[in-house]
Amino acid sequence: MSIRTILVVDDEPRIRRVVSDALADGETRTIEAGTGREAIDAVRSERPDLVVLDLGLPDLQGIDVCRTVRGWTDVPILVLSARHSDAEKVLLLDNGADDYVTKPFSTVEFQARVRALLRRAPREEAEGHIVVGDLEIDLVAHTVSVEGTDIHLTPIEWQLLRALATKPDRTLTHRQLFAAAWPGRVHGDAQHYLRVHMTHLRRKLEREPARPRHIVTELGVGYRFVP
Repeated sequence: MSIRTILVVDDEPRIRRVVSDALADGETRTIEAGTGREAIDAVRSERPDLVVLDLGLPDLQGIDVCRTVRGWTDVPILVLSARHSDAEKVLLLDNGADDYVTKPFSTVEFQARVRALLRRAPREEAEGHIVVGDLEIDLVAHTVSVEGTDIHLTPIEWQLLRALATKPDRTLTHRQLFAAAWPGRVHGDAQHYLRVHMTHLRRKLEREPARPRHIVTELGVGYRFVP
């Protein structure tokens, strides 16, 4: 049995203990850090499988920890913070965080998001082939099928689907998706453009486009592909 290591970063020992208890499942080892510098050192020395990061640290801003860690590793980073603003979430996601949970948090949801992030890495390394229920995506051949029927996607729709499907369970911000679909373009209303193309994409891929199973909206932030 492979034991996972999760780094819990929070300046409050009580919160670190609550989070560690929520992660205890017999297959997970938790380590703790109370400052940003301790967190960075722990990522270097312990090479954790996932980092749970609070933003209110006494020495460094959470966003600085994200940027620093992202300089040398792709370890999933789950931000756990009392800050609720969409702007804050977007800023963190754009600068290296993979997901964002606000305090107070649902233990069940938190555990589910941790499991999702831990699953992400091996899926990204799959041999260019993603199968989710009746949806099949071939990243090499650039083909998509639903229930065995080939689906024609426009180049922009393909780029959006590829960006999302290769980062399963990770929230991609409007800015990240805009850059994936329109590389090099800096002008335009990203949310408006994405809303239009996501609507078309859902009509082609989802059984119930108004209640999507695969491409879900993270209000005010972006979109997420749910395997």
